[in-house]
Amino acid sequence: MRNIMIKIEYDGTNYNGWQIQPNGRTIQQEIMVALKNLTGENANINGSGRTDAKVHARGQVANFYTASSIPIERFPIAMNHFLPEDITILEAREVSNEFHARYWAKGKRYSYHLYNHPQRSALLRNYSYHIPYSLDLDKMKEAANIFIGAHDFKGFMSSGSNVKDTIRTIHAIKVNKENNSIWITFEGNGFLYNMVRIMVGTLVEVANHKRNLNTVKVALEEGDRRQAGHTAPPQGLFLDNVFYPLTH
Repeated sequence: MRNIMIKIEYDGTNYNGWQIQPNGRTIQQEIMVALKNLTGENANINGSGRTDAKVHARGQVANFYTASSIPIERFPIAMNHFLPEDITILEAREVSNEFHARYWAKGKRYSYHLYNHPQRSALLRNYSYHIPYSLDLDKMKEAANIFIGAHDFKGFMSSGSNVKDTIRTIHAIKVNKENNSIWITFEGNGFLYNMVRIMVGTLVEVANHKRNLNTVKVALEEGDRRQAGHTAPPQGLFLDNVFYPLTH
């Protein structure tokens, strides 16, 4: 059996997230169906992690085992033939049998898109969080720096997760504005359930002067979800990259 790692780009607008579930379309299910059509096998797809409904990816990573003899360079175009247009296999490579997309991941990079304009955008509505009021980017950057380093992010995790270890390390957070778009990029060794979206909601409240820097520190130190900001909507979130020992 060959172990194939794939890099995936998708528009999450019409999906109930990555993971297979009883009701609704998912990215994982679509890829499994494509592989069944391509190889005749019922391959199990191991993703690097879940993304929620309406969340997008530029660089999701998954792996699967196959007995197919399809040349590795042909896998992307062959799989894309059976996939809907809002899911694309960008690349494929053959890896060791021990490789697992989730357990081997050493870090991830996410980006979040804020559309900062008095009027909403018809074209960006599925790819951004519309903020109609002015934002203090200097304050946002100050607040972002509070998250840098190793912390217990229990207060920045939504309920419904059974993760026991809530300590994560954030390596970098960058805030960039171009015209009416503000992009916040997060890079770390891992992220809790809705952690990025809660951090974004907190940063937006600081930038809108609804929250001061001290409350961010308190939320981080006390680990109380009620002390952190709101959860930003999913459509502004993009999984940009997943880092592994062989690629980092």
